[in-house]
Amino acid sequence: MTNKLFSVEDIPRRKFLELSLKGGIALAAAPALLRGAQAGQAPPRPQFALEDLNKVIRRALAKGGEFGEVYIENRVSRSILLEEGKFKSAVFGISQGAGVRVISGDKTGYAYTDDLTVEAFLRAADVASYVARGAKAVKPVDIREEKRPSYITVQVPLQTVADEKRLEIMKRAHDAALAYDARIKMASIDYYDEVRGRVIANSEGLYLTDELPLIFFIVQALAVGNDTSHMGRERLSRHAGIEMFDELKPEDAARACARESVTMLDAKAAPAGKMDVVMQNGWGGVLVHEAVGHPLEGDNIARETGVFVGKLGKPVANPKFTMVDDGTLPCFRGTTNYDDEGTPMKRNVLIQDGRLVKFMTDILSAKQLKMQRTGNGRRESFRYMPIVRMTNTFIDKGTDKPADILASTASGIYVQSLSGGSVNPTDGVFNFTCREAYLIENGKKTTPVKGATLIGNCLDVIQGIDAVGNDLDFGPGICGKGQAAEVAAGQPTVRIRGINVGGSRAR
Repeated sequence: MTNKLFSVEDIPRRKFLELSLKGGIALAAAPALLRGAQAGQAPPRPQFALEDLNKVIRRALAKGGEFGEVYIENRVSRSILLEEGKFKSAVFGISQGAGVRVISGDKTGYAYTDDLTVEAFLRAADVASYVARGAKAVKPVDIREEKRPSYITVQVPLQTVADEKRLEIMKRAHDAALAYDARIKMASIDYYDEVRGRVIANSEGLYLTDELPLIFFIVQALAVGNDTSHMGRERLSRHAGIEMFDELKPEDAARACARESVTMLDAKAAPAGKMDVVMQNGWGGVLVHEAVGHPLEGDNIARETGVFVGKLGKPVANPKFTMVDDGTLPCFRGTTNYDDEGTPMKRNVLIQDGRLVKFMTDILSAKQLKMQRTGNGRRESFRYMPIVRMTNTFIDKGTDKPADILASTASGIYVQSLSGGSVNPTDGVFNFTCREAYLIENGKKTTPVKGATLIGNCLDVIQGIDAVGNDLDFGPGICGKGQAAEVAAGQPTVRIRGINVGGSRAR
């Protein structure tokens, strides 16, 4: 049996464009950029009568089944690349389509179409209903529109922003990175934004519509010196309008990226062995996202795979450790008003004071586990049926002072930034690459080191966390689980006792 690894990344450039469009129509325009493509504008969002959607849901359940759903999506996006002082490419993307799903027992039927007509929806319903043939059918409830609270606010809608403004923001970041130090030889800026419209209707009578803006902004800077080079990276992302850059300055991101690049030119080979690790607040939370979050997703628990099966209500971590998945954090990358099944986003405390108290679920896994729906049913696009996914996952803040955590650590590794990693959800074994790390000597952060890898088991890590800071922060990423999902990961400064560090020299 081959176990599928789950992974999370901080969005390296080589995957940026391929992940950004999510399929659909792409109109390329470079170096003249988006002028010609934008002139076409996006088609109007399709409108469907409620009775037509009721008809599709009834057709989906005609052969049997206990749940039917129609999901309609409209996505308009822009991607721009600035590299080596030139605007290299721009892509205007349009993606529209719908999926129909039927759940019957533990079986799921799913079919999608990019033909936005009722006739195409009915054909998709016939295909999806095939898994439920002969099963007892639940009579669907006629849909009725609902209103939900919004966790996303927009001051300057992306649809109203001229592309000159996007280019100006990118140029500011590019110039700030190059101006930081003469050793910065190249900078690249990836800009992406989208507006995704959703319609969700199901056999429980639910009907919801919304529109979600999203911005990705990635700065990379290459420093050269000391017969080596290092590529730094910084990312900004929110569900917001262009006003995001009033608070999250592109120049600040560029300088942070350049600082990492220059600093790591002096890095020495990382030592190997078991040692204490202090992880700086922010994106380091990706470690628990990966190593702990995936094994806590309800589809794994329903299959009885993973280290947390049978541990609900039991101590699994150090009492200082509390882990949360919260899809209601205003405008965060992993936030939406409701998940892609229409379940309201929630603050879900998963592990509280070291005790496992909740799993994350979607509609199917909640039914299988006889638990509440937690708002974690997410999909990459209409081409995918929803599965259990994290949103904004983090170690909750503690009471320790970050300076005291470092000062009380005699020796080890200080991890300032991770590149990403992967986990085997069956046994909880993970590995992570450290992009920026330092030696800890006599309670102080000293020499930068390169080539450090964190290796371990999720239970060992959360049981080994013995200090949790009061400085919670977050970073944005893309999570892979067969589908890409926008997430945020966070943590305060934490210390992990005795974790395996892979390096290229002895301690």
